[in-house]
Amino acid sequence: MNKLKICLALLGVMVCFFTHSPATAQTLPQNLSNLNVDSYSDEQIRQLLQNSQSQGITDGQLIQIAESRNMPPAEAQRLQARINEIRKKDGNTANYGDASDSLASNGQRRQQNNAQSGDTLTRQNRIDIFRDLQPKIFGASLFRNARANTFQPNLKLATPINYIVGPGDKLIINVYGNSIANWALTVSPEGNINIPGVGILNVAGKTIEHATALIKNRLAANRYAVGNGTNVQVSLGDIRSISIRVQGELVRPGTYTLSSLSTAFEALYAAGGPSDIGSFRKIEIIRDNKVIRKLDLYDYLVHGNHKDDIVLHDQDEIHVPPYTMHVELRGEVKVPAIFEPLPNEKLQDIIDYAGGFTDQAYTARVKIIQTSDRQRRIADIFEKDYATYSPRRGDVYTVDRILNRFENRVVITGAVFRPGEFELQQGLTVSQLIKNAGGLKEDAFTGRGSISRLNPDNTTQQLSFNVQDAMTSSSADIILQREDVVSITSVFDLHDKYKVTIKGQIRRPGDFDYADSMKVADLIIKAGGFSEGASSKRIEVSRRVFDSDPGQKDTKVAQVFSINVDANLKFENVNFSLKPFDIVSVYSLPGYETQKVVRVEGEVIFPGYYTIEEKNEKISDLVRRAGGLTQSADIEGGSLKRDNAAVLGVDKTKLDTLTLRRERTERLRRLQRSYKDTLNNSLDTSQFRNNYVGIDLKKILAHPGSGDDLILENGDLLRIPKEQQTVRVNGEVLYPSAIVYSKGKSFRGYVLNAGGFSPSALKRGAYVVYPNGTVKGTTKFLFFNSHPKVKPGSEIYVPKKPEPKGNAVQDILAYTTGLASLGAIILGILSLKK
Repeated sequence: MNKLKICLALLGVMVCFFTHSPATAQTLPQNLSNLNVDSYSDEQIRQLLQNSQSQGITDGQLIQIAESRNMPPAEAQRLQARINEIRKKDGNTANYGDASDSLASNGQRRQQNNAQSGDTLTRQNRIDIFRDLQPKIFGASLFRNARANTFQPNLKLATPINYIVGPGDKLIINVYGNSIANWALTVSPEGNINIPGVGILNVAGKTIEHATALIKNRLAANRYAVGNGTNVQVSLGDIRSISIRVQGELVRPGTYTLSSLSTAFEALYAAGGPSDIGSFRKIEIIRDNKVIRKLDLYDYLVHGNHKDDIVLHDQDEIHVPPYTMHVELRGEVKVPAIFEPLPNEKLQDIIDYAGGFTDQAYTARVKIIQTSDRQRRIADIFEKDYATYSPRRGDVYTVDRILNRFENRVVITGAVFRPGEFELQQGLTVSQLIKNAGGLKEDAFTGRGSISRLNPDNTTQQLSFNVQDAMTSSSADIILQREDVVSITSVFDLHDKYKVTIKGQIRRPGDFDYADSMKVADLIIKAGGFSEGASSKRIEVSRRVFDSDPGQKDTKVAQVFSINVDANLKFENVNFSLKPFDIVSVYSLPGYETQKVVRVEGEVIFPGYYTIEEKNEKISDLVRRAGGLTQSADIEGGSLKRDNAAVLGVDKTKLDTLTLRRERTERLRRLQRSYKDTLNNSLDTSQFRNNYVGIDLKKILAHPGSGDDLILENGDLLRIPKEQQTVRVNGEVLYPSAIVYSKGKSFRGYVLNAGGFSPSALKRGAYVVYPNGTVKGTTKFLFFNSHPKVKPGSEIYVPKKPEPKGNAVQDILAYTTGLASLGAIILGILSLKK
């Protein structure tokens, strides 16, 4: 029989658990028929968008879901407008679907969309996207929030003296002094403890204080010297469990096993707190079929008062009835929510429960939507009536935000010392406002100021005034109005920012701010002074011309002045002053030269760096200074590397004459990518750049000073390699490789050693690059290609045929058709002449 009872009890607990488990509970969709979109903040609308986007719901579907929840069409349109405003404000231009078609559709299509989109999406998505727009019941978060206080009793505190001892409790009895004993005794189901050597004592139903007194009396009666040198201390060890029934309108009603120290709050928390229709203010604690206490959770929520949170007894019952009346407070209050007022409470009490108004609240009146037996009505409650108005069933109060405008503001901007917003005092004028703003700055343009003023229809008009006259004459002064914006222009805002420029032999050339009476020496000092080799005796200043004659070819477009300054930039009385936009040019001293360095490497006696001694120093001079060539030098492979700008005397970006070499370099790069392994080992592409000058070193050394003996430039590199023994073959050959040089072997012989021409080889375009940097291409005689001679260290390159343009067959057909047509025309003309 006992086993059957246990099984039935376990079955009941499981049924209760699965019936009220929050994981399986479904939240009914919210009815949006009473939703006022304007009563919600921007953050709440953003949270609504975030919820819908996280579930893949577009704006159009969002509006459809809202309409399926009975949202009025006007509120649906306002919701779409708020969404557009939020997206524009946040700079969010993502396409989440257009809801205009939903709002403009007819009733039948809307119903279909509601049925297919709204309800389906609601079923598929367990989290209600409108959950953040649902009004919260005041105090519900105390029990719904997983991080909320669980109201667990503190078992480490001293045992309360009013604690009622019951079966299952363990009493710790400590006897010390003349007599010593220590017992841990569990209260039996009959309510007794058995004190060793003393006997059975009934303690159930007695407070811990009363039970302690009984134990002391019993010990004293059994020859323990209690009070005469022996002390007795009784405390609570293991705490028993009690069974509490929580019923009524709760989230999880049922029977709960709690600690015997648990209070009513803990029992309510275990049951999930009152449900959406449960009362927070009339909770009854029932003991022995009598209501011993009524619990008002608002005392705890608002004041933190625990006076009614009593310790529960075994078999106590907590009953949560339905609420009597709900009202909703929206808008600019600290805690907007649904409240449960008591019959004697007023609107001011509801506002106090909500934490009062926010800083942006319009407190003079509160809008109220009242519910009658047949319909709704809207009314206003003024501030003086907050303490006397009695809330009614279904009231919805809305606290609006103050207007984002000023009733007494004027603004001044521009060339005043303290621009900004100021109070519009009675009779405030422009001159008084300028004085309030600290007065005019020295750069203020006093010839004309402006006032931007709002018209009665909120359009703007522009008023102009003379600043100087307004400051000196009361007749020219203007009385200001609300939201006037006075603008005082700076003279610097009326022209380009004045600059002067310095270039040439100066340490920090560039643009600098212009100042009145600025001298050339002042500008040189601003630019860091002269650089090494600068001349102070010939400095040119170019100045803009404002009166040139456009009808003359030889009209001046700039004025140029030549001046001298002290070389040490000491002060000197020079009448010449700079003007805005002047350009100062500082030149080098005549004959000033910086050292120019060249380098020779390879097979010379003394390779290294050499400084050019004379302007006309040549290649032969450099070889002579380097001690001459070694015995292993390949004189025909000598090359000169020179920067492109030095070669042509122009900027590198304009080296159009080296197009051939650029194309060749690009082909080498493509070839290197195609034959990476081969080229990594054998091809040194660094020598195939477009900055090598082809020289004939053998001829230069044989005839020093001749036209082939070039004058050296700064940065030149003369390289004399060792005697070359290989020839490289690259490009459109079957196996690009390096081949041992053999005297007498022809161009074609080297190509054959590289596997021969590939099918895509352009034979007539093949060329040879010699070690000295010169290039020689293939010539044509009649139908035969005449390839250049190959020397040791040369590179043979075979380019690729260009890609054919168009369809060859179609081109041939077009040509033949055109010739046939031309022949027919000629025959027709001849026949006509006959």
